[in-house]
Amino acid sequence: MEPDATSPSASESNFGHRHLLGTEGLSRSDVSQILDLSDQYVEQNRQVDKKAGVLRGRTLINLFFENSTRTRTSFELAGKRLGGDVINMSVSTSSIKKGETLIDTAMTLNAMHPDVLVVRHGDSGAVQLLAEKVNCAVINAGDGSHEHPTQALLDALTIRRRKGHLEGLNVAICGDVTHSRVARSNIYLLNTMGARVRVVAPPTLLPTYVERLGVEVHHDLRDGLTDCDIVMMLRLQTERMQGSFVPSMREYFYFHGLDYDKLAAAKPDALIMHPGPMNRGVEIDSEVADDIDRSAIHEQVEMGVAVRMACLDLLVRNQTAPWGLNR
Repeated sequence: MEPDATSPSASESNFGHRHLLGTEGLSRSDVSQILDLSDQYVEQNRQVDKKAGVLRGRTLINLFFENSTRTRTSFELAGKRLGGDVINMSVSTSSIKKGETLIDTAMTLNAMHPDVLVVRHGDSGAVQLLAEKVNCAVINAGDGSHEHPTQALLDALTIRRRKGHLEGLNVAICGDVTHSRVARSNIYLLNTMGARVRVVAPPTLLPTYVERLGVEVHHDLRDGLTDCDIVMMLRLQTERMQGSFVPSMREYFYFHGLDYDKLAAAKPDALIMHPGPMNRGVEIDSEVADDIDRSAIHEQVEMGVAVRMACLDLLVRNQTAPWGLNR
């Protein structure tokens, strides 16, 4: 489908960012612009013809140093629905495995003239470093325990579509906050949009500086969920843990896993969310996760494609100069 006057791509953009490396630093206007455009892409994705021409002639490279199913597939689908050429690089078979540095990889990719790099890396700050070495737009698809901006944006879109607004909502982010880039990006974004954020976790799973992020801190799940509008559960990221953070998975679920008994402390219409992948019976009970009236977990996946389409659209729309100029 060619872009036309009714296409989301026909609207004017004043998105003033070259890259999307985090939600920290995004203004309320920036977030609203992304969410508004995402709303339009949600409707387009529900049509028979889902294609647009926004990225026609543009190249998107997915460079994932960590395994991912949802995020990489979502970006691939977003790029293809916008008409772009999408390349998924397999790091396991690339020169990186032969000893090439991240900087050398960045310079090699830069010489191929891509328009957007979507990067996931296990080290915090690695995506920022790469962004400083290339001429194209860079989107952070998750770096270490630092940020995962598009996840927070799709969470915000899910909440706004269900609740009608973000300002004034009580949001509880529960679980492994210490190792969660999703938690950090959500805290920054929700605070910017005027929500009231709580983090709920045992002390071992909370960073020591967490209060400085502008959140309430709770260690008891029932206490933390009292009068909450949104309950956002996080998985235990055992792959990032060095040492013992919880006595056992069974004990963790007993005290900190979400079931209907603990959920009763939240508002009756509280929305249940999870960025995935879920550890059923660890941080969330299967019955709660599959509750068709209260769980928005599958809706989050749908919103992810629309949000990533909007982010690609806005970043590429700013690239009006020939390649390598004024970027």
